[in-house]
Amino acid sequence: MSGSYLPSEYLAILLFIVLGIAFGAVTLWIGRFFRMRRPYFEKLVAYESGNPPTEEPRMRFSIKFYLIAILFIVFDVEAIYLYSWALVYDKLGMFALIEMFIFIILLLVGYIYGWKKGAFQWEK
Repeated sequence: MSGSYLPSEYLAILLFIVLGIAFGAVTLWIGRFFRMRRPYFEKLVAYESGNPPTEEPRMRFSIKFYLIAILFIVFDVEAIYLYSWALVYDKLGMFALIEMFIFIILLLVGYIYGWKKGAFQWEK
């Protein structure tokens, strides 16, 4: 048993991966026999929530969408970090408190930056 030992815990993971791939492949294979194969123009046209498309699909988006997405991610990470930090605060001590203040200050700087860039104003 030198070097090629595979723990038994990994066997269950391997089994789940194989079963998942097999289930997906079998489901798609069986679906070939039951789905309809009559394409027509209306069925092949892309639509936006049931409406015909109004613009080209490769149109440019405003940078505001990306700013809002980045701010959303930043504040989600903040919420996750604050929650986990609060659960173990009593075990971490003063170092963790100082670290959290630094983290909050960095987020505040990001918030002010987004505010000055107008990321929180939808219409200009």
